[in-house]
Amino acid sequence: MARRNPIPARWLMTDERMGDALWRALRRLPPGSGVVFRHYATPERDRRVLLRRVIRIAQARRLVVVVAGKPVIAANGVHGRGKTHGIRTWPAHSRGEALAGKRAGAAALFVSPIHPTQSHDGTAGIGPARAMRIGRGLGGIPMIALGGMSELRWRRIQRFGFHGWAAIDAWMPSTPSS
Repeated sequence: MARRNPIPARWLMTDERMGDALWRALRRLPPGSGVVFRHYATPERDRRVLLRRVIRIAQARRLVVVVAGKPVIAANGVHGRGKTHGIRTWPAHSRGEALAGKRAGAAALFVSPIHPTQSHDGTAGIGPARAMRIGRGLGGIPMIALGGMSELRWRRIQRFGFHGWAAIDAWMPSTPSS
């Protein structure tokens, strides 16, 4: 029997601009999805409180949480650099970053931006074919498509071999899924 890949296929990327919509977005994630907790600009004390609440909800909903930036409390892993006894995911905007992720023991690469996105305002998307070339030949590390993604866009590019997709706005209640 084939072993199931422990890396979720759907991910929510958090940030400050979500505000209270974060809680609705967490409820919209299917069980078994992942959360990359970012909130880089939140003061450390407030970030710790917020992360604890996210982790409580994630545990109840069977979500995986990795923390980007300075880990303030233990989660299921880290996104990028940092000590972890859990999974490590890695941002890959270039081949060099993908190689750095492999060297760091990344369990998954978040390749971006696939499409233009508010998170990288003014940056053109690289498209799915170029994104796949960023992580090609790295020992089968799952690649997560990020940047302007939605469920509909995921279905359109899944054939390129991405393991999953991640977004902020697609999980927000008022976002169209184009």
